[in-house]
Amino acid sequence: MITYEYPLSERIRTLLRLEDLFDRTAFFLEQSSPLDHQAALWGLFEILEVASRGDLKSELLQELDRQRMFLEGLRSNPAIAVDKLEAVIGEMESAFAVLLALSGKTGQHLRENEWLMTIKQRAAIPGGTCEFDLPSYHHWLNGSPEARHADLETWLEPLKAVGVAARILLRVLRESGKTTSLVAYHGVFQQMPMERTAHMLRLTVDNRHACVPEISANKYALNIRFLQPGSVQRTKVIESDVDFDLAYCNLSV
Repeated sequence: MITYEYPLSERIRTLLRLEDLFDRTAFFLEQSSPLDHQAALWGLFEILEVASRGDLKSELLQELDRQRMFLEGLRSNPAIAVDKLEAVIGEMESAFAVLLALSGKTGQHLRENEWLMTIKQRAAIPGGTCEFDLPSYHHWLNGSPEARHADLETWLEPLKAVGVAARILLRVLRESGKTTSLVAYHGVFQQMPMERTAHMLRLTVDNRHACVPEISANKYALNIRFLQPGSVQRTKVIESDVDFDLAYCNLSV
């Protein structure tokens, strides 16, 4: 089984991008080769770009507080597992406090590092970080893995609160999903209007179908086409019926 997530707002799109970037950066950070640590540094630069758009910190704080207040209202619900509820509320309160304590613009510590910003600027040029372009960076890459790891951790640490907040909100969003089993006849499924309002759709399909969903959704209609993967003609729809599960996920408002 493979799950595809389709965000229905820019806010959720940003959270998903941050989650992916933090996961990728963390993976390469734990490796030891210069190329792995270069990939981790590139991931750090991408996190900086995404986290700096708009007033993300304020939006995360507001969303964490909104979700915490909603969950607080569930304490008296006998159908709710109190221990799990308390744990989630505690995570939200902790993430809120850490995020609130961060001073200045997100990633300001990186922007004030002239050496890093020079590398970031050169990284936008294909092959722009060769040793003859940035000898000091070449020297850093050829230092000890432990030293590179320590530097990367130092640079990443002030951004981790953003990643933690994003993960918590995405977990709450995913767990809110209401799943429906559906069939796309001859690879096509349409619903007008969309059955439920949602912030994100999660579509799960068996790999045996060998197809990729193309999703288009708004409050007026939901359209899903299952395409043949890797075909020369991108829009070629699979001819067989495809059974799949669709979850409508919402953050409480």
